[in-house]
Amino acid sequence: MSTYVLVHGSWHSGESWKRVVPLLTAAGHRVFAPSLTGHGDKIHLLGPDVGLDTHVADVVRLISDEDLTDVVLVGHSYAGLVVTSVINEIPERIKHLVYLDAMVPENGESVVDIIPTAQFLIDQAAGTDAPWRIPPLPEMPPPAGLFGVTDPEDQAWLRTILSDDPIGCLQQPVRLDNPATTAIPRTHIHCAVGAPPTRRPVAPFQPNGDPAQVWELPTGHDCMITMPAELSDLLLKLA
Repeated sequence: MSTYVLVHGSWHSGESWKRVVPLLTAAGHRVFAPSLTGHGDKIHLLGPDVGLDTHVADVVRLISDEDLTDVVLVGHSYAGLVVTSVINEIPERIKHLVYLDAMVPENGESVVDIIPTAQFLIDQAAGTDAPWRIPPLPEMPPPAGLFGVTDPEDQAWLRTILSDDPIGCLQQPVRLDNPATTAIPRTHIHCAVGAPPTRRPVAPFQPNGDPAQVWELPTGHDCMITMPAELSDLLLKLA
């Protein structure tokens, strides 16, 4: 039995994994899919003091409080920054790190450093009554859709779990200066449909010296909604 911790991206909640969790559980594994502070069942905690550091603490606390070890830690999208800082704090508890169509930061980088166009969202919010709140991205024409989701019923459900993000998620930097993190194996899963042109290339070798492991799913960004079975099959390879 392995333990999976699935961390959602910006504007989403732990509910975004609802189609993946039962598939991993049915295979005999423990699965945790928490909502980060300000989202899902913690939406009432959203405030201007919430940011990346808060979300890192959320995940570290979960893993520590549940005394989880040999964790397959999965970060989707923005949560690439979250899980990177998590391994910096508790590398001894992580078995494998998965960047799921995620931002892959270097030490000291923020979302704005990785995707400079995110500054536009900050500038837009600055002219509102709540300049610290960043609303979800709007639906785009296919194939981009709503975070890569194009099915109308799936889009309608997705809208029910989306909520604003605090500005600190875009501005606070990652911490990745613990030498012990280099031993942790890493896998990158890319969503091929509507892939951002700004995606950074994956280095040919992992920090531990192993060849890079990069997998691809022929779907949009929110693959846990559009291809849950296929995503689960890939994650089960890491058990």
